[in-house]
Amino acid sequence: MELAAFLKPLVDLVLPPRCPGCGVLVQDDLQFCGACWNTLRFISDPACASCGKPFAQGRDADLVCAECIARPPLHDGIKAVVLYDDLSRSIVLRLKHGGKIGLARLVARHLERHLPEDMRDVVLVPVPLHRWRLWRRGFNQAILIARALAAKRALRVETNVLRRIRATPPLKGMTRQQRSVAVRGVFEIPVSERGRIAGRHVLLVDDVYTTGATANACVRLLKKAGAARVTIYCWARVLRQGDEADTP
Repeated sequence: MELAAFLKPLVDLVLPPRCPGCGVLVQDDLQFCGACWNTLRFISDPACASCGKPFAQGRDADLVCAECIARPPLHDGIKAVVLYDDLSRSIVLRLKHGGKIGLARLVARHLERHLPEDMRDVVLVPVPLHRWRLWRRGFNQAILIARALAAKRALRVETNVLRRIRATPPLKGMTRQQRSVAVRGVFEIPVSERGRIAGRHVLLVDDVYTTGATANACVRLLKKAGAARVTIYCWARVLRQGDEADTP
């Protein structure tokens, strides 16, 4: 660490820090410029107490949205940093397909403020990739985010508990129902691994929460394997236009 601090001025001279959103020069690594920072739509209260979907302004932050009352979710909450848009999408694409794996630390830095106050029995489980996709990409971005998030708090990251046993077609463009069908039977938890999550609060880590089909498939298995709670942690959350949560 002392060597890294000593070499940082030299590294910054050769490779100066740039905004991860637009590429302009900034003061520190993984720091957004003012323009990009103001463009990001951070998720904060007021939001549904059950699913975390933001309410329209002026709503009571302690309320549960009508959708969660009608269909209580399998999970125990969704903690997303920002809403999904062009800027937040560019961060995901650069991480997943641009090889900018350092952006996993950026995501973790912002997710850290959403960690639960009670850290006892907390374990992080990344959403797995199929082995062929992992082979082509070379890494699982969810694992990178989980490890970066766990590092400062010395939390456990379990990368072998949840396994993707079947490849799925690209889910982009599918309806919610089509996605649910596509991920059916895709994941498994070996009996030998269930003890690692039994009775624990699992933080299920991914990059983007879209319709919840993938996350729900994972949550269902984690709960069946004995997890006491499962909270979803991700960088961005997709909301359709005008899709703020409705109060009952």
